[in-house]
Amino acid sequence: MSGGEPRPAASRRVAFAGPQAVLARLRHDLAHADALVALSAIGVVAGLVVGVVIVAFRLVTEQTLVLAGLMDDAEHFEALPWQWRLALPVAGGLIVGLMFQFASVGARQVGPGHVMARLASHAGRMPWRNAVMQFVGGAISIVCGHSVGREGPVIHVGAASASLFGQWLRLPNNSLRTLVACGVAGAIAASFNTPIAGVVFAMEVVLLEYTLVGFAPVILAAVSATSLSRLVYGADPAFAVPELQRASLLDLPWIVVLGVAVGCLAAAYVAGTRRLDQRSRHLPLWLRTTAAGAFTGLCALAAPEVMGLGYDTVQLTLLGEIGLAALVVIALLKLAATVACGGLGLPGGLIGPMVVMGATAGGALGIVGHSLAPGLGASPVLYAMLGVAAMMGASLQAPLAALMAILELTGRADVLLPGMAAVIPALLVARAAFGQDPIFVAILRGRGIDYRFDPVAALLDRTGVAAAMNGRFAIVDSSSPPARWEEALASDPDWLLLADGDSIGAVLRPQALADTRRAATAGEALPFAIVSLHATLGEALRGLDQAQTPIGLVCSGDAARPGEVCGVIERQQIEAAVGYRA
Repeated sequence: MSGGEPRPAASRRVAFAGPQAVLARLRHDLAHADALVALSAIGVVAGLVVGVVIVAFRLVTEQTLVLAGLMDDAEHFEALPWQWRLALPVAGGLIVGLMFQFASVGARQVGPGHVMARLASHAGRMPWRNAVMQFVGGAISIVCGHSVGREGPVIHVGAASASLFGQWLRLPNNSLRTLVACGVAGAIAASFNTPIAGVVFAMEVVLLEYTLVGFAPVILAAVSATSLSRLVYGADPAFAVPELQRASLLDLPWIVVLGVAVGCLAAAYVAGTRRLDQRSRHLPLWLRTTAAGAFTGLCALAAPEVMGLGYDTVQLTLLGEIGLAALVVIALLKLAATVACGGLGLPGGLIGPMVVMGATAGGALGIVGHSLAPGLGASPVLYAMLGVAAMMGASLQAPLAALMAILELTGRADVLLPGMAAVIPALLVARAAFGQDPIFVAILRGRGIDYRFDPVAALLDRTGVAAAMNGRFAIVDSSSPPARWEEALASDPDWLLLADGDSIGAVLRPQALADTRRAATAGEALPFAIVSLHATLGEALRGLDQAQTPIGLVCSGDAARPGEVCGVIERQQIEAAVGYRA
């Protein structure tokens, strides 16, 4: 068997040839942690892919009942007869439950928590079956009026669309992580028409890190997804915010009170959803989702506003057209219905209900504040927006994303100061006083998935093995004559790979060979692990640890075949990369 020519150590580049040369070079460049230009280009395309999917999801959820003649507006559940308000969520819960009940266990995992879990354990490789289940199940849940949002489904579907796009191109896993963030940012941006909030949410909630190389493609993905969405839906945000009266210093104490109150509401939301999810997991899935639909329907008999996304309710709250008593009832019943839907396993979003609860609770506190202190400068409208920020910031524990959301929704920078005065107390109450994790992390931990952010692991996962592997190797068949061994060693390789038929049987350091004729039997062979060419340095390190060896063969396939070996990676190379970048 002829041996491979050693690759130059300085460049460590794979020799590319053939019609796939451009794509192969792109994959190799993306393996580097600083592939800013290549990642940015991929981010733009991924954003367009995500934008198409999100527009399709919105069309399905917003037009189904309208085309069926049940409503003249997708949000107008209040116009339905009480029989429909009760029967529709029950039927939807049963349909979704049966669909998920008969699906495989692996395909049932959906939502932002699933995205975060795949980032933590599978380098962002999202399965297409779960995405399909999320798209269909989320659409049914929203159309049938369950107390869920569309942001959860679009986050999953957006992340999966970007990830599957990267998998289709066979990109390295380190770039798939960035593509998932691109999908999340594009989904949030296209859903709310808030590109900045989408970017911050992706970095603060999903990736849990801020890097320059990560920011650029994520921003471009949000821009391209939002642009496509605006071609269909226009440039208006999810709801129109009327003119706001600026908050004065006299408002700050009551704003802090608002933050504390909403923080308690957020803690109840997170704790209730997590505990119900834990305690109901032994029940059949179809029974859980049907019960969630029935409870939603019962809540809707008293307050139809709890059904669906609830953005029309937010709009009326901002316009001051809902009284104090109604706001309190809607906030409490929305809390109960959303806990039931989220905790019992309906595949809808948990962020949209935060907006409704925050707006109604904030609006109610604004009315109370003005009745107690008529001298307050800010209008109840501003308090409603501050309630939204406080609820999102405390439930997600993502204060920057919450502040960026209200900044983009209002278009006024002066909301940031009172926003910070509301968000931070809410966050402190939920986390310090009640000990609550971010809602998605809380649900994952309740299911036995201890989701943590490891800075060292994140550092390793930014770089692919193709950027660090040693390509100076030669392959020799173990039965080759001495002349062939001498020829391979004459090229001065760093590694000598011994082939036994169609597989690599041994890895040797040529310098350790005193006599090439005894190489196969001299005990110089080193144990090795097989590392995928698409793997990150973090995945490679974990593979070496599992195999208890310091050496890995980087292969384009799943076996160490002579034609599929691309290089050799050592533990010391991985540690050196971390040390250098740290």
